[in-house]
Amino acid sequence: MSASTGAPADHSFYWRKLHSLTGILPIGVYLVVHLWENSYALVSPEKYNEISQGMQTIPWRVPVEIAVLGLPILYHSLYGLYVWWSGKSNVVQYPWVGNWMFTVQRWTGLLALLFIGFHVWTTRILEHGKTTFASMNHQFESTAYVVFYLIGVTACAVHLGVGIWNFLCKWGLAATVRSQRAAGYLGVLVAVTLTVMGFAVVAGVRYNWHPFSSYLP
Repeated sequence: MSASTGAPADHSFYWRKLHSLTGILPIGVYLVVHLWENSYALVSPEKYNEISQGMQTIPWRVPVEIAVLGLPILYHSLYGLYVWWSGKSNVVQYPWVGNWMFTVQRWTGLLALLFIGFHVWTTRILEHGKTTFASMNHQFESTAYVVFYLIGVTACAVHLGVGIWNFLCKWGLAATVRSQRAAGYLGVLVAVTLTVMGFAVVAGVRYNWHPFSSYLP
């Protein structure tokens, strides 16, 4: 309770700060690292399996994943849904950039959440976290799976791109109009780059395409 007014203290400012922070660290960082690891599929199936095996044999892998990644994703998604439910978007009546960003971030966040849940179920639960190039290639034989995967990767990339813009503005790192515009360009660059990487990985696995095979000795 507030001593001066008797009203309950409002901690939403800090929860929103934490929400934007977890979207960048660790979730956003992990997305970049995960796409980077999967990009070894563009080198060779053997290289992909080698990197995948290395990640699968990390000591204390499960508790580390839960503490460092699972809990932040849980908080970020639940609080994001709460903000969406309690917030109001007037993008139709007032098509300002901020309103459009709000709308894009919420819908891509929902798609990303569905995709992450499906991805965890298929790779961590059904395959016990022991994916190989062959198992992924088998999954990508389904056109419906490929389409859903591409939509999910795009949603994650765009959500992170908008999240970067939001984080820089919300944390006061982009306080001027010029810096906020630059933050927006950075977000677009990140979203496009990660989307291209994701599409390339899918093509590499589905069609056994390895454009970086020349890197091998």
